[in-house]
Amino acid sequence: MIFLRGRIIGRLECGRIQLEVSEELGIAQSVISRLWQRFQDDGNVSRCYSTGRPQVTTPNEDRYLAVTAKRNRRSTASDLSRQLSSATGMTVSRQTVYRRLGHIGLYARRPVKCVPLTATHCRLRLAWSREHALWTPQQWSCVMFSDESRFSLQSDSRRTFIWRAPGTRYHQENTIERHRYGGAGWLV
Repeated sequence: MIFLRGRIIGRLECGRIQLEVSEELGIAQSVISRLWQRFQDDGNVSRCYSTGRPQVTTPNEDRYLAVTAKRNRRSTASDLSRQLSSATGMTVSRQTVYRRLGHIGLYARRPVKCVPLTATHCRLRLAWSREHALWTPQQWSCVMFSDESRFSLQSDSRRTFIWRAPGTRYHQENTIERHRYGGAGWLV
């Protein structure tokens, strides 16, 4: 294809008119006209490929979104869009915010919920596990673990999300401490 474009440009540079070249090569004259115009403008005959609509945000605005999302991990995409608008005057949709943050590796995910443990809890759990490390399957068959939890039949409208990068699920800033209702226990 590039060779054909070179032949067209070569004929036109030799003084042939566009209509003659069009008829000789069997290519529409509008195509030859556009190719000749592009060659005269920038000396290039290769096609300029476009991957779609250009991005609305600049790299600086993308960095602003990333920094803002990292500082306040629980902010929503709509909140980030409003903050960008007030800071730069650029109005973008929440979907654009999702895409821009996704390109740099930040995704909206539910935070990990963990039970807060004190140093005493950790020490007691370690002692318990060491005491029972050598139990046989028959001894463990007499143990029943239970977990008491509260259930709601209504939808959870208070679900929170945080912005985090893949592989950072259990980092301290991505967890929420929760006290269980009744706690987990075991019966012997």
